[in-house]
Amino acid sequence: MRVIAGQFKGRRLKTPSWEGVRPTSDTLRETLFNILAPRVAGARVLDGYAGTGAIGIEALSRGAAHVTFVERDARAVSLIQSNLAACGVEQGYTIHRGDVASVLRRLPPDATFDLVLLDPPYQDAVTPALEAAADRLGEDGMIVLERATRREPELPPRLARRRDVTSGASTLTFLRRVRDL
Repeated sequence: MRVIAGQFKGRRLKTPSWEGVRPTSDTLRETLFNILAPRVAGARVLDGYAGTGAIGIEALSRGAAHVTFVERDARAVSLIQSNLAACGVEQGYTIHRGDVASVLRRLPPDATFDLVLLDPPYQDAVTPALEAAADRLGEDGMIVLERATRREPELPPRLARRRDVTSGASTLTFLRRVRDL
């Protein structure tokens, strides 16, 4: 796994040595950031279900102002810290250990995000995280859900699908708040 573009382009990222973490492929990450390119520079980004931290690190590499990593597995939190250090990232991020929906509900009321990038384990129920993320979207904010192509997510009524991009067994679903459409 490597950083695709930007300040940290080409840097290799460590992968987990245990089962249960499914890192986003380089190809899918490149597709995601090609689509999001105009939105990343200066953005406040949430990397939910962060795993290796690759998505958030890619956002930082491409000029995001701040990335909030959320991961419930302590081993993955250590892996994220290690990958950030390997890229020389010393600021512009925070890491929260816990469930995405719970962490989002605990943040201060003024904590909002321009981009919420969610890559949950494919078997997890994602509706609570989507509901909590909808509450944290800034003006013109967007949520991107990476999901199994074969599994349609149950979307909260406040969110509307803008588009789907499928790559093999994975689909990126782009969502906006209904009032932002």
